Amino acid sequence: MPFDLDVTDKLLSTTRAVRKRLDLERDVPREVILDCIRLSQQAPTGSNTQGWRWLVVTDPEKRAALGDMYRRGGGAYLAAGKEQAAQRGHAQTTRVLDSAVYLAENLERVPVHVIPCLKGKLPGDAPAGMQAGFYGSIFPAVWSFQLALRSRGLGSVLTTIHLAHADEAAKLLGIPDDVTQCGLLPVAYTVGDEFKPAERRPPEHITYFDGWKS
Repeated sequence: MPFDLDVTDKLLSTTRAVRKRLDLERDVPREVILDCIRLSQQAPTGSNTQGWRWLVVTDPEKRAALGDMYRRGGGAYLAAGKEQAAQRGHAQTTRVLDSAVYLAENLERVPVHVIPCLKGKLPGDAPAGMQAGFYGSIFPAVWSFQLALRSRGLGSVLTTIHLAHADEAAKLLGIPDDVTQCGLLPVAYTVGDEFKPAERRPPEHITYFDGWKS
């Protein structure tokens, strides 16, 4: 095989959703972001449309505005979810939501916000197949972007909370009406570079061959 499977498997299994371990003080060079986007462009897209567009936000005032939208879009929801999870004794969910609350409170401090976009808009009554094809044309590229970040010592997490105020974000950033925002990735170098694979159920428990089995 032309690939080092140990290295490849480590990259795939330790690219985590990073929130609390984003380095809020270290600048991220523009060239690094462009290198990662360049790699993401090798991802497949529906009908090879290559409709991805990337909006990179480093301006402090615009990051502050996005942080405000983010908190208005989901700050209260995340805090309430964290409290409920703690009351129910769901330790892992509590940790995840605590991390999400931390990000919401500090989003504007993350040095780079990356908004992956797609040319085009889905109609409100778009059938499931059309929706799958549309968003399936951006998320492989998003994941490639995140893997490329991880290999360079940076972290990220795919979020969608600001989309509750997508029109406001579009106005702030000059995004055309015929472009769809598909999320927001806070990007920064990580504090430390060791991340462990998460605990997951064995694939035999979630995989069916030749037909669904209850």
